[in-house]
Order: sequence, then C-alpha cells, then structure tokens
Amino acid sequence: MCHVFAGQDPRLYASETRRLRLNGQSTSIRLERSFWAILDEIAESEGVTTPTFVSRLHAEVLELRGEPSNFTSLLRCACLTFIESAPITRPTVMAAE
Repeated sequence: MCHVFAGQDPRLYASETRRLRLNGQSTSIRLERSFWAILDEIAESEGVTTPTFVSRLHAEVLELRGEPSNFTSLLRCACLTFIESAPITRPTVMAAE
C-alpha cells in the first residue's frame, strides 16, 4: 500500500513559490506543485487566474473569520475540499468472459 504513496514522482511534492497580491500587498506563497496544480484547476473552473482566485479566497476568509493564522494550510485544505467534492470516476473493470 505505501508504495502507491512512496513511489510518487518527487516533482509533484517539490515546493514552488509564487508571488501575488493579497489585499494590495505583494506576497509570496510556497506550496507543493500538486497543490498549485489543483489551485490552477479551481481557478480555471471559476473562470479566473490563480492569483485572482487566491486573492478572492483570502478576502472572503478575512470577511468571514478575520486573518487566517496559516493561509497556506487553508489553501491546502481548500484543495482537499475541491478534490473531495469532485465526482469519483473509477475505471470500469470488465468481467472475464
């Protein structure tokens, strides 16, 4: 079982830093590439760029709960929420004839 997790491509969990603006402030966010890929997908599904999506999310969190103590963790959890809400598609296994 662990081979599925341990055998993944190291490029997927390599960190990547992106610079963007949150509430007019220039900042950088460091996440694993897999999470950036999911955030890119979320942004595309919303019809915006990834920096725009992240900035809007930050603004909404500020409005609802105030400054998050760990925004990168919030982004990771947003990615998990997105993945968990997606319909599960599994390959169909054909029965032997």
